[in-house]
Amino acid sequence: MAKSKLIAITSAAFSKDVYLISRLLERFPNSIFNPKSEMLTGAELRQFLSDADGAVIGRDLIGEDLLKNCPKLKIVSKYGVGLDNVDHRACQKYGVTVGWTGGVNRLSVAEQTLGFMLALCRNLYQTSCLLKSGQWVTNGGWELSGKTAGIIGVGHVGKELIRLLVPFNCRILVNDILAQSEFYRSNGLVESSKETIFSESDIVSIHTPLTEETRYLVNRKTLSLMKNTAFLINTSRGAVVNQTDLKEALMSKTIAGAALDVFEEEPPQDLEFLQLPNLFCTPHVGGNAIEAVRAMGLSAIHHLEEFYK
Repeated sequence: MAKSKLIAITSAAFSKDVYLISRLLERFPNSIFNPKSEMLTGAELRQFLSDADGAVIGRDLIGEDLLKNCPKLKIVSKYGVGLDNVDHRACQKYGVTVGWTGGVNRLSVAEQTLGFMLALCRNLYQTSCLLKSGQWVTNGGWELSGKTAGIIGVGHVGKELIRLLVPFNCRILVNDILAQSEFYRSNGLVESSKETIFSESDIVSIHTPLTEETRYLVNRKTLSLMKNTAFLINTSRGAVVNQTDLKEALMSKTIAGAALDVFEEEPPQDLEFLQLPNLFCTPHVGGNAIEAVRAMGLSAIHHLEEFYK
């Protein structure tokens, strides 16, 4: 039964991975792959999925406009972890199952976040850029060890980051919408308000999903609470940070610096922002360690297998 199903792979990253392609074709030989090296949108996406029974999706927008034009589609299996691009009400309305496993790339994202923390604290990014331009600047920053780290969002990635921070003996302030007092207690964490985290932390790291409540969580007001020596890190979703407000805060030295792996518009078009000397930015690669890529792909295949058992 599964072998006859047409599975459409919209994710460009999955569609380029030879290992994942071979694993999928073993079970679903009637599969088609995104022929482009970028995300499909609009009519192009609708056309690609129009005859599909199932799909492996990345960051593609899955909503009513798409689903009403894809009557055969019965499952969308997520390659990745964020679900802010999927309209769950529309999926329920059109009888489409969403295959998803949270946290499959948590170590990859947490490791990048820790790397950002070290690079910002020790001034590695700025001094590297200066040296490449012929400037010998020996400002080595300050140690991460013993500092106050604020973590907003204590889910899969937040917990993994907390584990990685253990050897650094940081004071860790945490905030999450879920009650997790036992986890906080057993790990020596300090449950705090968001305002306290912004005002007391040497580093604030964001690990929330994108919802109406978290959109622009980081804005002019919250940035103004931060120390002028503090750093902001976002490896969650781009729209959690108001980029205009962050740009202003970096240019005015309201905060010392920031590191971003995600942007509201990807790729971002504001080159002036990207070129700020106190902004360390990467092209949404936090979850893209090869081990995480494989884990996300195998998870997506697994959900298809379970659905068509």
